[in-house]
Amino acid sequence: MSISLQKGENINLSKQSPRLREVMVGLGWELKPGETLDLDVSVFMLNANGKIPADEYFVFYNNLKSPDGSVQHTGDNRTGAGDGDDEIILVNLTKILPIIQEVIFVVSIYEASTRVQDFGALKEAYIRLVNVENGEELAIFDLDEEFTFYTEMEFGRLHRIGNEWHFKATGIGSNIGLQGYINKFV
Repeated sequence: MSISLQKGENINLSKQSPRLREVMVGLGWELKPGETLDLDVSVFMLNANGKIPADEYFVFYNNLKSPDGSVQHTGDNRTGAGDGDDEIILVNLTKILPIIQEVIFVVSIYEASTRVQDFGALKEAYIRLVNVENGEELAIFDLDEEFTFYTEMEFGRLHRIGNEWHFKATGIGSNIGLQGYINKFV
């Protein structure tokens, strides 16, 4: 049974689905009429110090797979056209190395400052987690707030507590650019 999360809420995935091995993280959005945006999902795999241990732990459209094979980006959807998930990240929780404590999902607008674009062009956005083995949706977080003026958004975080994996719905907007996130986590 899927749990609908609110901003800031946390779910223990290991308790909800004890045999969970692989999760599909689907991110989706709809544009307001007449708007065009190229949104990109980036994944930052962080150690206990809040940093990526090596550049390859930054997974995005030009680096589709983490070096341990635990995180795979399935490709860039440049238009967001169509129903359902616009971009998908596959996460094999059992393959994530012990040095990784957190996996952060950030959506940014490609060339936002050059094109003078922001998340105000969206009318709906969400992140959802699905058990790959049985197709069961575990959780969904609908970003129902207005995010006008933001050019990037942290949708959510997977984080390890002991041997258990949790998901936190964050919904934090920013204007630091994707490079700002890279600088923060490198």
